[in-house]
Amino acid sequence: MAKTALVVGVSGIVGSATAAHLAAEGWGVLGLARRPTPQTGVRPIAADLQDEASLSAALAEVKPGAVFITTWSRQATEAENIRVNAAMVRNLLDGLRPAGTVRHVALVTGLKHYLGPFEAYGKGTLPQTPFREEQDRLDVENFYYAQEDEVFAAAQRDGFTWSIHRPHTVIGKAVGNAMNMGTTLAVYATLCRETGRPFRFPGSAAQWNGLTDMTDARQLAKHLLWAATTPAAFDQAFNVVNGDIFRWSWMWGRIAEWFDLEPAAFDGSILPLEEQMKADAPIWREIAEREGLAEPDLGRLASPWHTDADLGRPIEVVTDMSKSRRLGFTGYQATDDAFFDLFAELRADRLIP
Repeated sequence: MAKTALVVGVSGIVGSATAAHLAAEGWGVLGLARRPTPQTGVRPIAADLQDEASLSAALAEVKPGAVFITTWSRQATEAENIRVNAAMVRNLLDGLRPAGTVRHVALVTGLKHYLGPFEAYGKGTLPQTPFREEQDRLDVENFYYAQEDEVFAAAQRDGFTWSIHRPHTVIGKAVGNAMNMGTTLAVYATLCRETGRPFRFPGSAAQWNGLTDMTDARQLAKHLLWAATTPAAFDQAFNVVNGDIFRWSWMWGRIAEWFDLEPAAFDGSILPLEEQMKADAPIWREIAEREGLAEPDLGRLASPWHTDADLGRPIEVVTDMSKSRRLGFTGYQATDDAFFDLFAELRADRLIP
């Protein structure tokens, strides 16, 4: 495979980490987004996956050997999620077809494959954990399934190999991202320290007491490249997490300590961040102006709705990675260090004080 990669969604948490890893490994990297941000070693391509004509024009001279799809567009209903996100994948692969250079396509989805879409998240019949790749699809509409089916159909038509990657909640940096627990918790901790409010776990007792895992964006980037270049991993779906497990009753104290806070006692009741932070935009703007921060808009840093969905689950959620291990992927990342590395980067980039 020619070592030229197209990273789709390059401005997001997963896309930016993947582009950085590919560039460090000597790949030529093309980064596609509606508004790509400058990144060392990445040639930006501005395009909208929902605009088929302009996308085809933007891809006319693009000849990647590997394609990494790391983006999606949130819609008001799951039916719209399916329509829009399936079309985005289809438009992309149709636009790349004339060049005939694509040899592998990697699609990043996630644990909603097992838990169901946001409309039915953790409701009804709850799935068995730890999640394993051979578990059947749920009998509900899910845009992840529609995205997969577009990849499968194009692979059969055009002859490339594929891999599907299902991370748990991803830790990494991206401003303006719709799903960013790490930055959301950093902003929440900063607000608690500023206002004197208790740094209180917002989620469920099941999450506080149960085991869980997460996925560092850097770990996911390594997994994506491994699957794209390892023949035994071709045409396979994989879970991908850091390799450790923890309880939030432990991790909450670790995060509090990093921000010089005392963690509040947890009484078992859910107090969503979306409720706790609903009036915090003016406070954050004041902090940003006083401290000279780079982003005064709280809405571009924090995504409390998504963090609430993860931390409010009624079941213990852990993920099995035996399939990747058996095929030779040995990557590991301690999750508390993943949080600390992110917090340090946010501080260095003047996104938190």
